[in-house]
Amino acid sequence: MAEFTMELNDEQKEVRDWLHGFAADVIRPAAAEWDEREETPWPVIQEAAKVGIYSLDFYAQQYFDPTGLGIPMAMEELFWGDAGIALSIVGTGLAAVGVLANGTEEQIGTWIPQMYGDPNDVKVAAFCSSEPDAGSDVAAMRTRAVYDEAKDEWVLNGTKTWATNGGIAGVHVVVAVVDAELGSKGHASFIIPPNTPGLSQGQKFKKHGIRASHTAEVILDNVRVPGSCLLGGKEKLDARLARAREKARKGGERVKNAAMATFEASRPAVGAMAVGTARAAYEVALEYAQTREQFGRPIIDNQGVAFQLADMRTSIDAARLLVWRASWMAINGRPFTAAEGSMSKLFASETAKKVTAQAIQILGGNGYTREYPVERMHRDSAIYTIFEGTSEIQRLVIARTLAGMPIR
Repeated sequence: MAEFTMELNDEQKEVRDWLHGFAADVIRPAAAEWDEREETPWPVIQEAAKVGIYSLDFYAQQYFDPTGLGIPMAMEELFWGDAGIALSIVGTGLAAVGVLANGTEEQIGTWIPQMYGDPNDVKVAAFCSSEPDAGSDVAAMRTRAVYDEAKDEWVLNGTKTWATNGGIAGVHVVVAVVDAELGSKGHASFIIPPNTPGLSQGQKFKKHGIRASHTAEVILDNVRVPGSCLLGGKEKLDARLARAREKARKGGERVKNAAMATFEASRPAVGAMAVGTARAAYEVALEYAQTREQFGRPIIDNQGVAFQLADMRTSIDAARLLVWRASWMAINGRPFTAAEGSMSKLFASETAKKVTAQAIQILGGNGYTREYPVERMHRDSAIYTIFEGTSEIQRLVIARTLAGMPIR
């Protein structure tokens, strides 16, 4: 087990500097254009693929970093560049993690390469869990998967929403209900291969922020997939459902469902994204305060501005420490006995909203225009308190964990 440290090693520093350079030289110059276009920045994704950032190998190396700091370090640097473009680059990762966590070796080897494609023909993937009436309340999910034993096929029907890359993805990973009586414990995940009949894109959302990232509904109308597309296989599913039914009969079912487990594991990474956006806004505000003069002196000489910057930097560093702690705990198998993953996401996301708002205030009228990036950063920051569990849900998870209550 790696000891917890706040000091990156030489290899990590090299990767960090490489990512920072890509964010500064490729992502930032393109940020305003793709925010205005509200389209997937395919050329930037392709550039990321050419240098090795948009690839399973890169994320696997960071994910298996024994210190746990590879992923949060990478997320912070990319989202420092721009949140919308960075989410377009890393959005495939959630679908890939779903397959890595629940799939067989054959499924992993077959589908994950197809999620990324290659530098000359990049692809994206989508993880589809949320529904119009089932966001935070995953137990309310209505998408159904019914097994056709005669054909060894699963038939899926329903509507997914808020799906990053939904509809434009080659591979979709869809969470569906296979046993409604078990509530959230009766869910399973399925691979929907490219060009599968019955899957279509519904509404594409025009968003407040992260506008370079494609978000849409996914419609499933009698979508048929082979039995081999059930992640983990039917034997494993049948055994899990049998255990859940037995525990339900005994009144002791406390097992988290697969979608909730995926979100819990990814929350520190979302916290790192928020830290990256907050840090970017702070740096713009700091430079502006040092160079903008009013009444014959830089505005940072004014206590009202200086104290804001002090609070901004303190909150960012505190958020990073919470993210790093949770990431280190996760990779080393330390249980989140106080919901440390949710703590990191909660504090970092709230910090991003506050810091970006303070940056606008420091820049004054300039900060309110699109001539400066803090306006965009503030719009982008709002998503961190919403997706992968709202701040209210994080507080609920933390409170229930502290009280020793089950998390449903």
